[in-house]
Amino acid sequence: MSRPLTIFAAGGAHIDRRGQVSGTYVPAASNPGTMREDVGGGVFNALRTAVRRGTAAALLSVRGGDGAGETVARAIERAGIGDLSAVFLDRNTPSYTALLDRDGELIAGFADMGLYELAFPRQVRRAKVREAVATADALLVDANLPAAALEHLAALAAQKPVFAIAVSPAKVVRLKPLAGRLALLFMNRREAAALAGCAQDAPARDMVAALREAGLAAGVITSGSGPVIGFDAPGSFTLAPPLPRHVADVTGAGDALAGATTAALMRGLGLRQALREGAAAAMLALESPEAVPDFTPTTFEAALALVPQAQDMT
Repeated sequence: MSRPLTIFAAGGAHIDRRGQVSGTYVPAASNPGTMREDVGGGVFNALRTAVRRGTAAALLSVRGGDGAGETVARAIERAGIGDLSAVFLDRNTPSYTALLDRDGELIAGFADMGLYELAFPRQVRRAKVREAVATADALLVDANLPAAALEHLAALAAQKPVFAIAVSPAKVVRLKPLAGRLALLFMNRREAAALAGCAQDAPARDMVAALREAGLAAGVITSGSGPVIGFDAPGSFTLAPPLPRHVADVTGAGDALAGATTAALMRGLGLRQALREGAAAAMLALESPEAVPDFTPTTFEAALALVPQAQDMT
């Protein structure tokens, strides 16, 4: 029996707090609601979905020597992911706090992630990281890493595919020097506009053209409930995401899409078919109160059956 395909991932694994307003959101006022806390992070969320779709994985992140860091460590272990993360006893574990309206849509997010900036450039140079990259079949990174750390990992990867998650409009520009090296970049419209230097509401063809001009060979652009745009060497296309049966929380839907799509690409599917699997995982994430949806092969196949085929971009 052959070994499972392995992803080495580097990026965010931190505390996610999601506060949801119970009624109509009122700016600059006290809003009643509920607060939930979990372990998240773009690359960690995506990696957990990829593992649920059959890959093996190891993760490099950084965390503090506090209770939150212990919570992150337990979550990585429970996910069956190898943990190469560094612990800084005198630092706080990074966190992300999201404020959601009563429908689950994001009002604002707050990222306290200074430790990533401080620690990642040195951590990616550890011997264990070099060994993990050498034995992996692909790399998955997010733009929580500083540019120097991203460039070092891409150099270590040699000819292996490097998949990336944009994370935010402010951080996606860190990936610009690597654009020509990436096998695929996952982003939303705001992040794509920041990378391409175009308007967020630019026509899809113009945005894709600008991203290609920036050196990106393949990408996936999400826009909430709107069509997903995909492009690669064979061409550009759109995919209409299936409507969730209900929306519990929008947090993590894009990460689930990235994880499932990456796992499918590693199995040899083309981008159009791989992205259908990503859209199915994203729908399951929207329907789940958890950032990473829990699904079985049967429930995943049922969700996949609701995803239409991709259409050539017109």
